[in-house]
Amino acid sequence: MSAVSPDGATPLLQVEDLHVAFDTRQGAVTALDGVSFSLAAGETLGIVGESGCGKSITALALMGLIPAPPGRLTGGRIDFAGRDIARLAESELRRLRGRDIAMIFQEPMTSLNPVFPVGAQIAEAILLHREIDRQAARREAVALLRTVGIPDAERRATAYPHELSGGMRQRVMIAMAISCRPKVLIADEPTTALDVTVQAQIFELMRRIQDEFGVALMLITHDMGAIAEMADRVAVMYAGRIVEQGLADDVLDRPLHPYTRGLIDCIPVLGKAAPDGRPPALSEIPGVVPPLHLIGDGCAFADRCSLAEPRCRRERPPLTGRRHGVACHVTAAQAT
Repeated sequence: MSAVSPDGATPLLQVEDLHVAFDTRQGAVTALDGVSFSLAAGETLGIVGESGCGKSITALALMGLIPAPPGRLTGGRIDFAGRDIARLAESELRRLRGRDIAMIFQEPMTSLNPVFPVGAQIAEAILLHREIDRQAARREAVALLRTVGIPDAERRATAYPHELSGGMRQRVMIAMAISCRPKVLIADEPTTALDVTVQAQIFELMRRIQDEFGVALMLITHDMGAIAEMADRVAVMYAGRIVEQGLADDVLDRPLHPYTRGLIDCIPVLGKAAPDGRPPALSEIPGVVPPLHLIGDGCAFADRCSLAEPRCRRERPPLTGRRHGVACHVTAAQAT
């Protein structure tokens, strides 16, 4: 399946056949296996899948943050604004990282430095990429805290991460990520461990920032509800591969891959009851994501799939289709 946007628009970010491997005691293990997708300016792409499917590794690869050793990019291209940033030197990546492509990390408590006030950390990000003096950077940091909805921003700028709530720390991370007006913003499970009210506030904040600054947003999550609320398009990952990709409405309303169907079926439905009046049991996908070094030549989902055929265990299905693609021998004929 081509990584070009279905509507034919020239993508701002285009990933082609990306491969990442890690050296382990079992030998070289492929963590990303031929990942391709595109992201246009102002668009939201959702990357969804269980833990261990390669979502965060994809984000780290885009940022040039794969730990080496033991990790390394073994193939593919990451084209950003016409440049293959996968081939850039570390010094060039540092100039691009934070300025043109920024990331909201999954756990702000471990991503923020505990010994510096949050305002100073935001100001430092500004100073790294913009020609501005320290006092102006400090004022800009306070303004950014106001932008992301932190009350009494002047005082909060002097607070340390442990003095803020989880929701406030996440807002600080967002303020830092948008401090240099990036063209692409990667949000790696930005609402993990936050209650549903704060989650809704964070999603609303991200929508507002996207509308205001026109950034392209890549939202990484395991939550199909978040995909339904936020994403224009969605890529479903499993065991380091994209197994389904398309417009969010198409994928959610007409899922083609058995794994995607399983993820959607796991979502509880309010008001739904069993014939005896009791709440229905939650659906689950049997088994777990297999260890990457044990994946054979066939479909990585075959051992958990109720539709699997003998062919599925022998041959890896290609991702077929342009508007709505799927990597499944059984449902490939339904791809469009």
